[in-house]
Amino acid sequence: MAAFWLFEMPRATIDLAWIGLAAAIHGVGSAVLGLGIFVLLAFALRITSRIQLLELAQPEHPLLRRLQEEAPGTYHHSMLVGALAERAAVAVGADALLARVGAYYHDIGKLAMPGYYIENMLEAGAANPHEGLPPEESARIIRAHVTNGLELARKYRLPEAVRDFIPQHHGTRLVSYFYRIAVRDGRQPDPADYRYAGPRPQTREAAIVMLADSCEAVIRAGDHDPAAIDAAVDAVIAERLAEGQFDDCDVTMRDLQAIARTFKATFRAVYHPRVRYPQPTPEELASVARGETPVRSS
Repeated sequence: MAAFWLFEMPRATIDLAWIGLAAAIHGVGSAVLGLGIFVLLAFALRITSRIQLLELAQPEHPLLRRLQEEAPGTYHHSMLVGALAERAAVAVGADALLARVGAYYHDIGKLAMPGYYIENMLEAGAANPHEGLPPEESARIIRAHVTNGLELARKYRLPEAVRDFIPQHHGTRLVSYFYRIAVRDGRQPDPADYRYAGPRPQTREAAIVMLADSCEAVIRAGDHDPAAIDAAVDAVIAERLAEGQFDDCDVTMRDLQAIARTFKATFRAVYHPRVRYPQPTPEELASVARGETPVRSS
């Protein structure tokens, strides 16, 4: 428009203002129209866009905010699982953003009964709500976080690609703790009463989150020595392979080796040793009592 204005004779200076205004309106309008069409097409074709995933990854999302306030242990577990899954996904060429967001929301069903999950039993000496319950009832409560999570995901309109992580991160595994308790107590438990409904992981991202979730739980409860961390990661992966949990997705043995390496490196960074600080010297304590800075400036 400015070029054509230069060829006009005579030229009116006021036309430059109209040209600038028109260019600004057209520029902003085309951007808004382009973004709007992109969002509408993604919604109509049921495609999860990067914009949606980035919005879901924000800690201000209502579900993540609820998780942080009502189930803080689950929230921090999910954040660590997300970090593990993202790094592993990068290592094997999977969708790192989808893996991270799926990990953030995989346990949202625990919001229904947060106090029944060990990571949220934060008060020292508080009674365990599972004490006195039969193992099959405890297993039913634990398994319910999957169905409760799917209900919450639909309520908050999470995209299908993110919802899929909720049932798939446990696959068709047993709630092994309570199943083994039942066997130890001399019962004859029906495995169907202790088994998640599934399905097994259908994508590499879901398989990564399954492994990250299991490894985080096992290592948090165990020894944090590097050799013990390596052994725990290898044991979890071998157990999931033996159970056939990866039969429905295209995870290769090379992928699993790369995933194991990233997990081990991340866990070593999380549980690295720290030096013990010596006790304050008498001079420091006296300085603090006088309201002075205990460290002398040179």
